[in-house]
Amino acid sequence: MINTNNKDKKPIVGVMPLYDDEKNSLWMLPGYIDGIYRAGAIPMMFPLNIKKEDALELYNMCSGILLTGGHDVDPKLYNEKRKSYCGKTNSKRDELETFIFKKAYKDNKPLLGICRGIQLINVLMEGTLYQDINSEIKTDKKIEHCMSYPYDREAHKIKIVKGTPLYALLKKTEIPVNSYHHQGIKKCGKSLIPMAFSEDGLVEAICCKRKEFIWGIQWHPEFYSEKNTVSNKIFSEFVKAMIL
Repeated sequence: MINTNNKDKKPIVGVMPLYDDEKNSLWMLPGYIDGIYRAGAIPMMFPLNIKKEDALELYNMCSGILLTGGHDVDPKLYNEKRKSYCGKTNSKRDELETFIFKKAYKDNKPLLGICRGIQLINVLMEGTLYQDINSEIKTDKKIEHCMSYPYDREAHKIKIVKGTPLYALLKKTEIPVNSYHHQGIKKCGKSLIPMAFSEDGLVEAICCKRKEFIWGIQWHPEFYSEKNTVSNKIFSEFVKAMIL
C-alpha cells in the first residue's frame, strides 16, 4: 500500500468538495470530516477550480481519497443521453474527480465513494447507472431510496453478501441504512463486486477485486452520529488501509 506519510504521522485524506449551484459556493458536510478524523486521519477538502498539475500536488499529499455525494454523474460518462428525469450535473466535479480517481486507481491508493461516489466509481469502471430509480425500476417492493429529513434514521434494510470485505468487517448479513439518492447502479463496472443489495435488488455497496481498498457505499454514514457503530467501522477500515 502506498503511504505518503511517515508512520508516526496521521494519514491525510483528500475530500472531494460539495458545490452549491444556487450560492455558487463550495461547502462540506461535517459528517464526512468528523468520520475521517475520528478514524485517525486528517481530512483536507480539495478546491474545485484547480489546474490538474495543482490537483496532483494536493493528491500527492494524500494517503487516501474520499469521493463525496452531491450532483448526478453526467450520463455522457457512461455513453447515455440525458433523460428528462436526470438531475443536475457538474462538469467541474466530474472532471476533477475522474482525474483523481484514475490516479488513485493506478497508485493503489485507498479510495472510498459515498452516494455519488459509488456511482462515479462504477461509471469510471465502465458500469452504468439508473438516471432515476423510480422512473426506471418497477418493483413491488416499497423501498424508500430518497428519504426525507432527518437523515440519521433507518430508511430500509440491506442484505450483505457473505465472503465480501464488508461482511468480513461487520459480520452481519443485514443492517438498516439511511438512504438519500435518486440514482443507482444499473450494470456493475469491470472488476467491481457487489457487497450488498437493497430489498428491491439495487446494489448498495461495491469493492474492486483488483485493488486493496476501493469501496463504494450508497447510503450515508456522514449523517449518522459518532455513536453509529457501522459508520465508524467503515471510516476506520478506510483509514486502516492507509497505514498498513
